[in-house]
Amino acid sequence: MADPFVHLHLHTEYSLLDGAIRIPDLMKKAVELGMPAVAITDHGNMFGAVEFYQAATKAGIKPIIGCEVYMAPGSMTDKSATSAREAAYHFTLLAKDAEGYRNLVKLVSLAHLDGHHYKPRIDKEALARYSAGLIGMSACLKGEINVAIVQGDLRKAENVATEFSDIFGPENFFLELHDHGIEAQHTCNRALITLGKKLGLGLVAANDVHFLEKSHHEAHDVMICIGTGAMVHDERRMHYSTEVYFKSREEMAALFGEVPEALANTLRIAEACNVELDFGVSKYPAYPPPQGKTREEYLRELCFAGLRKRYGERAEKDEDLRKRLEYELSILAKTGFTSYFLIVWDFIHFAKEHGIPVGPGRGSAAGSLVAYALEITDLDPLRFGLIFERFLNPERVSPPDIDADFCQNRRGEVIEYVRQKYGTRAVSQIITFGTLGAKSVTRDVGRVMGLSYGDADRIAKMIPNELGMTLKAAYEKNPELKQAIANEPATEQLWSYATVLEGLTRNTGIHAAGVVIGDRPLDEYIPLCRGNDNEVVTQYAMGPLTDLGMLKMDFLGLKTLTVIQDTVNLIRQRQPEFSLDTIPLEDDATFQLLNRGETIGVFQLESGGMVSLCKQFDVNSIDDIIALIALYRPGPMELIPDYIRRKKGLTKIKYEHPLLRDVCADTYGIMIYQEQVQRAANVLAGYSLGQADLLRRAMGKKDKEKMAKERVNFIEGCKRVNGIEEKKANAIFDLLEKFAGYGFNKSHSAAYGLISYRTAYLKANYPVEFMAGLLSNEVNNTDKIAVFVAECQRLGIRILPPDVNRSQLKFVPESTAEQRGIRYGLAAIKNIGEGAMESAIRERARNGDFKSLEDYCARLDSRSVNRKILENLIRAGAFDFTGLDRAELFARIDQALAAGASLQRDKASGQVSLFGDFELAPSPKQTREVVTYTPWTLAEKLSYERELLGFYVTGHPLDAYRDLVTGGKYVTINDLSNHEDKSTVQVAGTISAVEKKFTKKEGKPFAIVCLEDFSGQVEVMVWGEVYAKAARHIEKGRIVAVSAKLDRREENARLVANDVGPITRGQPVSALTIDIPYEKADEARLMALRRLIQQFPGTQPLFLRIRRLDGQELRLKADAGFAIRDDASFREKLAELLA
Repeated sequence: MADPFVHLHLHTEYSLLDGAIRIPDLMKKAVELGMPAVAITDHGNMFGAVEFYQAATKAGIKPIIGCEVYMAPGSMTDKSATSAREAAYHFTLLAKDAEGYRNLVKLVSLAHLDGHHYKPRIDKEALARYSAGLIGMSACLKGEINVAIVQGDLRKAENVATEFSDIFGPENFFLELHDHGIEAQHTCNRALITLGKKLGLGLVAANDVHFLEKSHHEAHDVMICIGTGAMVHDERRMHYSTEVYFKSREEMAALFGEVPEALANTLRIAEACNVELDFGVSKYPAYPPPQGKTREEYLRELCFAGLRKRYGERAEKDEDLRKRLEYELSILAKTGFTSYFLIVWDFIHFAKEHGIPVGPGRGSAAGSLVAYALEITDLDPLRFGLIFERFLNPERVSPPDIDADFCQNRRGEVIEYVRQKYGTRAVSQIITFGTLGAKSVTRDVGRVMGLSYGDADRIAKMIPNELGMTLKAAYEKNPELKQAIANEPATEQLWSYATVLEGLTRNTGIHAAGVVIGDRPLDEYIPLCRGNDNEVVTQYAMGPLTDLGMLKMDFLGLKTLTVIQDTVNLIRQRQPEFSLDTIPLEDDATFQLLNRGETIGVFQLESGGMVSLCKQFDVNSIDDIIALIALYRPGPMELIPDYIRRKKGLTKIKYEHPLLRDVCADTYGIMIYQEQVQRAANVLAGYSLGQADLLRRAMGKKDKEKMAKERVNFIEGCKRVNGIEEKKANAIFDLLEKFAGYGFNKSHSAAYGLISYRTAYLKANYPVEFMAGLLSNEVNNTDKIAVFVAECQRLGIRILPPDVNRSQLKFVPESTAEQRGIRYGLAAIKNIGEGAMESAIRERARNGDFKSLEDYCARLDSRSVNRKILENLIRAGAFDFTGLDRAELFARIDQALAAGASLQRDKASGQVSLFGDFELAPSPKQTREVVTYTPWTLAEKLSYERELLGFYVTGHPLDAYRDLVTGGKYVTINDLSNHEDKSTVQVAGTISAVEKKFTKKEGKPFAIVCLEDFSGQVEVMVWGEVYAKAARHIEKGRIVAVSAKLDRREENARLVANDVGPITRGQPVSALTIDIPYEKADEARLMALRRLIQQFPGTQPLFLRIRRLDGQELRLKADAGFAIRDDASFREKLAELLA
């Protein structure tokens, strides 16, 4: 008979950066070694329990769910310990049955929610309360009993063992024996065997498994260094034994042959553990309807009321409309999802009632008329041809999934409402796991091995920057990488470690949108923990939660909704009745804007590729926008040229069968939506829309077995319903199969297409308000700010500096008859609290504009005004209204603060005149003393503006070189995305930041430079000889020209410099003369010309020449402020103006 043994103490990759075992690999190994069962006992968590259970069950191995918990030496609420070692012991728990699983969940949750101090800890009191159904084991050398033995305190060891025996009962508590060749373990094992005999406690052999194969020890050692921040060569760091691998039964028998009961007990324990997880049983909360109504009655009432609101009289007269609604309601009732819809309706209704922007829909839910009637979505599914069965298929019932987009700033209010509605203990955010990706593991391993940053980075960059790229795929794909591994011993070693560690779980995070809602406190079902901001988070990820029947909702924060709402609020200041619900969906100005490719800030359409596509597409309806979004993806992109030719009538539209005309006439005979595949199967072969959805799924997954069956069904259906011959039916099936692989969910495309249309409409018709909304929502993204400011300049909109008398919290329109403008928001100035600016705006509204710096300090209390705030306001230009130089204002800060503090003290002591503060406050002229100061240079002013505002307001360091930088000689930084990787480019700009470093290996200097032009900024690496040659030019504030190789292998493109030097002007700039016929020199056209010139600022002098009817000419020189950048785009727009 084979030696009995089961591993009961094992750490998977979910013992983060401590265990190195992937669960699928574990199951393969367990099957290979003939193990009947295996346990999971990760450190202090149950992150991997469901994945482990499912994988073991599939592999035919009994899963034993456990956890190596951390045990506080006293009370878990006592947090006086000063180190992790002092704060907790280790203890192993295994669940025997359903009650044991629930108690394990409760204990692990308690540890994280209430007992965390260095580690998530429980105590013996909690253990005694929730011990039913659990087996306890004394754990490793860090267990309390073993620590006492090593310290020579055998009495304490006995007392502790007795405590645990009393908690679990002697039949459910075991003393763990480990043997990794460590003397301390041998000492403990001898004492534990004696203790077991004395107390009548069972012994159990374990191996504290941390990696799968013995050969993985070195890679595991490297992983430990990554987790602890140590270097591999540091002998004083933490080391694991080479023996903590997944040993065979024979290996374990060789170690513990003298204690056969310790081996036999592993089998006995395994037989006692019979947890069965409850999959597929709904744990959704039940929505509480109004008294006297069932949920079905209440949903019907809401839907028909909504239908009348949406469709007016048509709701009463259109029988098809009512039938569709009745059909959907009947499916919801049959499938048990009535309550689900009421839950979603309730929180979306709350959001809309409280002015929280909600998106028009997301995903397949937009295909539901019930969702539209309830105002969960804002797309008419009948108008856009959307299918309910794409959302909820009655022929293959799976939980519906309604994701909702909310304003990112107020999303939390909706989640909090749900918490209050269903109970704070029944609602939680959802955990995510970060992994050691191909590039990151390469850099991490290189770092702990002691390789220089440059060497590790060089290898990482040889890994293609493609989604889902693995080290194995990179090795096969890149000959340069193969060569480096073959010829460089250090690289070969790095690669061997990295390939073992790649993909292992590295850290936890919180799902950006996911929230789980239970019908009772969640820790009765699933383990919980806390996020970095102390929020409660599930220990199970999205997939396991769904499998366990939990209600998972996605509350997504979409910045565009915030931009739209901010824009609408600004528009309503001059058009109070404005509503997005009433804007036309056929606005020509909107379509023309898209066709010109002016899509900066337009949702989903602002990438370089989308701009190009918009220009080709000839957009003339919202349906075109929906198609754009569906087509612009890998795969269907290859359909775009044919689609455009058909749309423009350049290619004849053909249909495989006349019945397909109704299915795809609006997409010119090309199926680009999944719903079209469903409709085709329905029309041609008589499939129900539910059956057609199953066909679409099978085609999308390329399931050959299912596809073969479906082909037969389809051919028979085509013949039976429409008399289509087999050959033609086969050809149509092949066509559907092709399109099913490409097709996009039209419901989602339509929902996002509507958002795209709305943003384009706002930009085309309300550009100032729209750009102000964009700027308000990107204040922390300097790259975006630079792009939006450049776009404002192109649109002839001036960005005005912040002003404590004119600015609001956010960016707001401020236009005159001559110039459209946007005033910078006070809350957007960096390092100034929003609360302080709110106080200033309230004071200004109550008592009028501030008259001076001193007046500002006198009227605001110390919570709203201090030196730091004043420094930043002055540097940003917010006190320029005083007429004083910013440097002088800066020098007056202390004086102004002192005067203000004095007045505040007088107010507090009641010494202020009954006639008000104003008369007692000394006037600025009386209190202003002479101060000495040095005026700031223009460069200093601009530097402060850039630092605090994200862009330059007074001017730009490159203004004197604008014609060179933007005239075509140099690539603009924003345009780098249109150039190929490794291509050589010439760029010019100002150095806004420099980081000078030395290479680790040779100590050679190099620099990381931030180069900035009018369109954006880019990182430039200046290495070796290039740096040595150009070092004198590489200083902050210098204006340089750079020849460089473009590196687009990382997420953000960067440049590797070949040469850096001062920018050279070359030949003097010649003047531009614009000829204007006399009859076209009217005031309106001249004002339009003025605005056009302001869109193309440059350094080229400008003259206007007006030819009178008598042949005489009037030549006018424009002010220096109207110098022009003469390029092709300007010439084109000028020709349009004067046509």
